[in-house]
Amino acid sequence: MFGRLVRGKVIRYCCLLVLLPAIWLSACSDANPARPETGEALPLISILAPLHFPSQPSKEIVNEIEQLTGVKLAITWVPEGVYTDKMNTALTTNSLGKVTFVKFTDYNLVKNAVRSDAFWEIGPYLAEFPNLKQLDPAILGQTAVDGKIYGLYTERPSSRQGIIIRQDWLDRLQLDKPQTLDELYEVMKQFTYNDPDGNGKQDTIGLVDRNDLVYGVFKTLSSYFGTPNNWKLENGQFIPEFATPEYMDTMNFMHKLYVEKIINQDFALTSKEVQRDKFIRGTAGIFIGSMTDVQRLSIEAQAINPEAELTLINRIKGPDGYRVWSIPNYNGLYLFSKKAIATEDELKEVLRFFDRSMDKDVANLMMYGIEGRHYKLENGKVILPEETSQLRVNEVNPLYSLMIADISNKNVLEVAQKEQLTALAEQLSRDNEQFVVDDPTLTLSSPAYDEKNVELSTIITDATYNYIIGNMNAAEFNAEVEKWKSSGGSLIMEEYAEAQARAAASSK
Repeated sequence: MFGRLVRGKVIRYCCLLVLLPAIWLSACSDANPARPETGEALPLISILAPLHFPSQPSKEIVNEIEQLTGVKLAITWVPEGVYTDKMNTALTTNSLGKVTFVKFTDYNLVKNAVRSDAFWEIGPYLAEFPNLKQLDPAILGQTAVDGKIYGLYTERPSSRQGIIIRQDWLDRLQLDKPQTLDELYEVMKQFTYNDPDGNGKQDTIGLVDRNDLVYGVFKTLSSYFGTPNNWKLENGQFIPEFATPEYMDTMNFMHKLYVEKIINQDFALTSKEVQRDKFIRGTAGIFIGSMTDVQRLSIEAQAINPEAELTLINRIKGPDGYRVWSIPNYNGLYLFSKKAIATEDELKEVLRFFDRSMDKDVANLMMYGIEGRHYKLENGKVILPEETSQLRVNEVNPLYSLMIADISNKNVLEVAQKEQLTALAEQLSRDNEQFVVDDPTLTLSSPAYDEKNVELSTIITDATYNYIIGNMNAAEFNAEVEKWKSSGGSLIMEEYAEAQARAAASSK
């Protein structure tokens, strides 16, 4: 099964090499027509950005952003599910546009290119711009490579991870919201075998997952079991998460769900889009991931079944109490290609656009859309009506991906009223801050990790999937962990330990 999976990925990767130039050409041809000459040509800024929503943002809003910022935008919107592949293809074929978004989970893949002078160091220029010079030094430090700043970060809470669940199914089966791992399993089982949709058929499953061990079900579930966030620091030594008993406990739990058919049997091959579709169509009752997806999922589920009702859970008690894995306070950053941006003056034009995008008029346009159409303004505060929620999803929300440091940007208007589920998601994300689990290597550097992690992570990813579906036992999984160590993992562990010792010594 996984041989076919790997071959499929290779075929898709090769196809991307062929398709990428066409994607870039399409982005330029779809860009808004050039305005009449007014003397000097407007700067053209090409951007590769992730698309987290079904459609691209409204052209009307993009036109307005161009008008306000005085630039021409050529944005290639790439669906989030294939974004990493396409970003890597552009990187390896040296065909990047001027600006490229890199997810924080992919940043280590790119650091060698950063060190090879493929991207501009922007740190020395930030002080020249009124908004960029106010970016959080601590977050910039998290993004630094060898102490140098290369990217503008998109700001996010430490953890938005939790459970989106069908409240109407809980009500029909007279079940309470699960509060422990045992209760979570029982609810999943009831959702699978006790006809929660009341149609008299056994055609539902408790949980739907996708082929992503980080943003899918696995990592959030493993944090409930007490698994460390990527690494465990113990007596000055670093232990990878997959070498811990808690990781094995999580795999055993997932294996049980798989054997009992409580989870979709093709989860290892399922895309995010298919995962979402199974949930909104009522095939599954639980979706584990970012709680901020709940409003959009609710809208789409109720369009199919008006009785569908969703709610959220962020606290599941495990052996070590409440725990949830965290990301740094950025979920990605924009890097600036030296090949596509030839001069310092051209770089400053691009940075000027991002600085301008943080001003009040542009930032609120990107965040909320057009007043009177997407939101209302009362006493200087934003009202987000339920009835325009779908319109914002279709026309405005994709632009969130372009916003720099939006959480701490004081120019973004305060919301006085928002959709109920969105407000709940934000409340529970704040609650997560009380028990987040950080990655202890966040501020440390390992050259071996930067060089070898892509290759090494494949060993563990394949082994994890094979264990869950029953193709591998514990001894065979542990043999793969040893293979990871002998293939370069042990060197990574040593380098992190040395970096930690240096950091500890310098802090004394």
